[in-house]
Amino acid sequence: MADNLIIKYIKSKNEKGLQLLLETYGGLIKGVVRKHLSSLDYYQDECINDILISIWNNIDSFDCKGSFKNWIVVISKFKAIDYKRKYLKHNNFEDIDKIILSDKKDLSDNLLYKELQSEIQSLLDNLRSEDRSIFVKYYLEDISTDNISKELGIPKAQIYNKLSRGRKKLFSILKNSF
Repeated sequence: MADNLIIKYIKSKNEKGLQLLLETYGGLIKGVVRKHLSSLDYYQDECINDILISIWNNIDSFDCKGSFKNWIVVISKFKAIDYKRKYLKHNNFEDIDKIILSDKKDLSDNLLYKELQSEIQSLLDNLRSEDRSIFVKYYLEDISTDNISKELGIPKAQIYNKLSRGRKKLFSILKNSF
């Protein structure tokens, strides 16, 4: 019942929905973010804020047939992974106080990168080879569906179908892991 109220408030852009969301699922969101960004403490609050904004902006894409809690977990997990990827990709050292010039830093970056790669790979291993290839091209290599379609000789609509089915399968797997 509380989920329906939260969804109703957020859909009507009433800030009370965010307040209820935080009261109900704030600990869960924070736990997911901490798990994935444990070595990046200074990004955790920013990631949580982005998760809340994402829920606020994408509430209409929530499928009422599924569990709201699981939907939140999936959004939280992917946002946290995005933050890891962003941190590793750009080595964003804007604040000099955050830089640690040591071999431990390099080791930490390398371990974080390996952990992320391993986690993504084990998740993608649940997809068929062709679907995994499409997922990697679209989500990790940022190749457009037009280019994937041309490269693989598959109609664009079929690419979208494979991405959609793959997301559903991966969401289901993630849902069962929490």
